[in-house]
Amino acid sequence: MSRPSDVLLTALAPAIWGSSYIVTTEMLTNVDALTIAFLRALPAGLLLLLAVRQVPKGAWIGKMFVLGALNFSIFWTLLFFAAHRLPGGVAAVMGALQPFIVVFAAYGLLGTPIRALSVLATVAGVGGVALLILTPEAGYDGAGLVAGLLGAVSMALGTVLSRKWQPPVPALTFTAWQLTAGGLLLMPVAFAYEPDWVSLSATNLLGLAYLGLIGAAFTYVIWLRGIARLQPSAVSILGFMSPLTATLLGWFWLGERLSLMQILGVAVVLGSVFLGQYALRARNVRPEMRAEHQI
Repeated sequence: MSRPSDVLLTALAPAIWGSSYIVTTEMLTNVDALTIAFLRALPAGLLLLLAVRQVPKGAWIGKMFVLGALNFSIFWTLLFFAAHRLPGGVAAVMGALQPFIVVFAAYGLLGTPIRALSVLATVAGVGGVALLILTPEAGYDGAGLVAGLLGAVSMALGTVLSRKWQPPVPALTFTAWQLTAGGLLLMPVAFAYEPDWVSLSATNLLGLAYLGLIGAAFTYVIWLRGIARLQPSAVSILGFMSPLTATLLGWFWLGERLSLMQILGVAVVLGSVFLGQYALRARNVRPEMRAEHQI
């Protein structure tokens, strides 16, 4: 598969994540956030394990729990904490810092050079997300801001380490291991809140099935596949598609209005994603062009 096809397929994951807002607000209003996170991760992970019939061995066990914690347990816990303490727009902007952190984490852990054009694209993307969902009435909470920032750091490290620690297994198996590990780590936290699972309605179960099977299992298979094929910076900047999709679905599905600033934000986000991919692609093509010149 060509690189543009890999980029488009990987971008599908955050685009689908953007639908989680509607599913949660329309189908899971009576379910607490940690219960949603737990039931999103562990059942999907166990189903995938049944499908692949393979478990990690040796040093990979510890690595999967580290990745499961960074990509799911820690990230989702901090994400939901920030969402409860901050307005949605502020929380989303904090999460949008993740691609910026990946640029520097990839440099430290993988030796990937920091490219000015990539940094510029990331900064533009954060600004575009702010235009999409940040309102003048947004309030600020110190603990919420810290949680949002640490959540972005957690997912950024998970993205980079998922590239660094590539087990010799397909992306489906890699996803099964991480989701199961993350779900197991979330279990004690979820049970500490004494969830009332008996009262879950058919609508709740349908929403949880969507978040687990589509919003976690399917999307993380193509996300981790993208991490294996593309540079972490190229993958992470695609995360801007999530708030973009959430905004557009709110307009199309819920009848929310799009302001002039939001329309501008859509253009800026799309431009930043294109610029980020172009920056990395242009740099990768140059050595080949030089080799052809020498011939």
